[in-house]
Amino acid sequence: MQFWNKTIETMPRKEIEQLQLRLLKELVTRIYEKSHYYHTLMKEVGVHPSDIISLEDIVKLPTMNKTDLRDNYPDRLIIADPEDIIRYHVSSGTTGKPTVVGYTKNDIENWSESLARSFTSFGLGKRDVIQVSNGYGLFSGGLGMHYGAEKLGAAVVPASTGGTKRQIELIKDLKVTSIACTPSYLLHMAEVAESMGVDFRNDTRLGSAILGAEPWSENTRRHIEDWMGIKAQNCYGASELSGPLFTECNEQDGVHVWGDLCLVEVIDPKTGEHVGEGERGELVFTMLRREALPIIRYRIGDISEITWERCACGRTHPRLQRVAGRVDDMIIIRGINVFPSQVEHVLGEIEEVTQHYMILVDSDGALDKMTVQVELDPEAFTDNILTLRAIRSKVAGALKDTLNVRVDVELMEPGSLPRFEEKAKRVLDRRVRM
Repeated sequence: MQFWNKTIETMPRKEIEQLQLRLLKELVTRIYEKSHYYHTLMKEVGVHPSDIISLEDIVKLPTMNKTDLRDNYPDRLIIADPEDIIRYHVSSGTTGKPTVVGYTKNDIENWSESLARSFTSFGLGKRDVIQVSNGYGLFSGGLGMHYGAEKLGAAVVPASTGGTKRQIELIKDLKVTSIACTPSYLLHMAEVAESMGVDFRNDTRLGSAILGAEPWSENTRRHIEDWMGIKAQNCYGASELSGPLFTECNEQDGVHVWGDLCLVEVIDPKTGEHVGEGERGELVFTMLRREALPIIRYRIGDISEITWERCACGRTHPRLQRVAGRVDDMIIIRGINVFPSQVEHVLGEIEEVTQHYMILVDSDGALDKMTVQVELDPEAFTDNILTLRAIRSKVAGALKDTLNVRVDVELMEPGSLPRFEEKAKRVLDRRVRM
């Protein structure tokens, strides 16, 4: 079993929590003294740094969310001295003001360290060639993966997004062993490779993919691994936390969240109360070593659960289970909560259709109407009306059984739905709001 830093990665839980408490106290004191925003917020709820005596006291601190970052645009939450800032990343700002995250040298180093540990946990090392097909620039994904791979000592191919045929040629010619991208882009890449006559199993050395930035299911993992003959590793992170931060190990049994860098809570999204270990709720992150832009009790909106059970790989840090959906991505159809990831899971069980789908939500009088467009598998594509009706009925029935709501299904020709190089946009809500 490979480790990047075995001492830290196998540290007993008690020692991890002692370290977390020390770092939390230092963090709270620092922001109370340096951040006008946090100082005011803490005074409003009546908490002082001296009130943080145990990890359980973290609940005394106020939570924050993306609105706090946007309302303090561009840099009012940054507490590091200007001369210590060496980089900014900025979100797209498609739903309002963008979020700006600044980094010191130590912030970049801790980010790279986190990914170097993660890459090592599923077998990557200095002999690997890692192609980064996440976007470079203001988006944090590409540069995060790049610095993590360089910290590891691997060779990096900074391919970014687009130019899919060229990307496939690079994988072949440069003997790429691992690729970082979104799952939807990897699926698109596999389709293009087939059209080029390239077989990833036999014509390349690709052995793994580091996939994240959008929800994806275990069925999608199995589809990728069976089709391409590689190991598909789940990656987790967010621009507010730094970017991509944590991955699964070889066991593929949850994402390892390094407790010396991050403290994660799981709360009931409605009440804000902690849920029990192994129970699903909204994730809340505190980045314990961030210097430029402190993140304390950040409600990220993802729904998941954590476990402290020791992993079979020997690592002792908490593990994050696959994200079930997002609080803000949840669609309410006639009073029923629906997550796009549920739709993806159902479609992955039906061999006549592919992983490419869109969810359309419309108003039907006073009611809501949900339509799922899904591409037929090329082998199932036919002009036989009875066969198509049977497939559509099969998909609609499976969706209703899982979602507990009736769904209209439209079967689409192979290759007809959008492909996404970065984050997939699977939901189009066209309901009329009164």
